[in-house]
Amino acid sequence: MSSITFLTAFTGGILSFLSPCVLPLVPVYLANIAGASVLTPALADRRHIFLHTISFIVGFSLVYTALGAFLGLLGAAAPQEVLEKVAGALLITFGIYLIAATKVPWLNYEKRLNFTIVKGSGYLRSLLIGVIFSLGLTPCTVPIVGSILTLAANAQKAWLGVYLLLAYCLGLGLPFIAVGLAWGSASRYIRWLSRHAFVTSVVAAVLLISVGILMLTGYLDYLSGLMPGGYQYGQ
Repeated sequence: MSSITFLTAFTGGILSFLSPCVLPLVPVYLANIAGASVLTPALADRRHIFLHTISFIVGFSLVYTALGAFLGLLGAAAPQEVLEKVAGALLITFGIYLIAATKVPWLNYEKRLNFTIVKGSGYLRSLLIGVIFSLGLTPCTVPIVGSILTLAANAQKAWLGVYLLLAYCLGLGLPFIAVGLAWGSASRYIRWLSRHAFVTSVVAAVLLISVGILMLTGYLDYLSGLMPGGYQYGQ
């Protein structure tokens, strides 16, 4: 499992960052965690931005990895064969939802939590904003996160659930760091990517549907076993 599903989870994190629900709001997140100075033409303190962004990433990683560990343990209570079929079907469903959401407006309902309710200052506030970020329900990220959590349950081990969600958080967090450190030159690329963000939903949908089909047909274990260090379900 380790090779293919780690890459799937990591890619899912990157696609979540590039999604229409997250990418256009990156300036808002950066301003909330590192201060409004990142939105000005003046060169912001890169160390300041980096450390606050790390705190933000730690915040959402704590939530996601805890969920991964819980679902990994929960999955151990179900038969492996049943879990694989259910997980495959859910991944395909999530993929279809992402495609449908680009065409059906009411599927794009989302709830955004207000960062102003966060109490505290400094790095603690950035960490709490990361926690809130992980709890915000968006139509673009829920199917991707749900798919990674489904893989975590199918792994049937707490440490594998944590492993998968850490891969997802790494894929989601690294772009935040990169954009924060290169904000002046990156802002125009953010705007361009935002205008074409629907492509991200399609790519994510294809990825989820493909992995779902591999799970339903039993080929995911087969391919994992062929890769160096591959871990097969049920081992």
